[in-house]
Amino acid sequence: MSTGDIQDPFVNFNFKVELDGIIRVGFHEVSGLDATVDVMEHREGGWNITPYKFPGQAKFANIMLKWGMTTDTELYDWHRQIVEGDIVRKNGAVLLLDRRGVVTSRWNFVRAWPTKYTAPPLTAESNDIAIETLELVHEGLERVQ
Repeated sequence: MSTGDIQDPFVNFNFKVELDGIIRVGFHEVSGLDATVDVMEHREGGWNITPYKFPGQAKFANIMLKWGMTTDTELYDWHRQIVEGDIVRKNGAVLLLDRRGVVTSRWNFVRAWPTKYTAPPLTAESNDIAIETLELVHEGLERVQ
C-alpha cells in the first residue's frame, strides 16, 4: 500500500458468530468485545513524585449476543444446561464481514458459558422484533485478523 492509498473503514452491520464451529447468523447485535489490564501501583522510598505502574491481571468483559426470537432454542437450551448444573464451555469467534461476505476481522474467545438469558420484553403497543439476549462469560479474547 502506498502513502496515497486510502483505506475505507469496515462497516459494522455484517457479522457472524461461531460457537465451537457452529456458524450462527441472524444476530441483531454483538457487544462486549473488550479487554482490560489492571494497573498495579508500587511506591518506593526516595521516589515521591509518582508511584511506579505495572500491568496486572487481564480482565474480559462479558459478550452480549442479541437475536430476533424464532423457534430455534439452541442458545437458550445451552443456558438451561448451565442452570441445571451441566457446565458446557464453548470456544467461539465473532467475524466481521465486508459487503461481499469476506471476513475482514475476527475475535476469538475461549471457554465461554452463558451466565444470563433475557427473554424479549412483550408489549401490545409495539411492532418491534422480539429480541432475545444471551450474556457469555469467557476466559480470553484475541483479535486474530
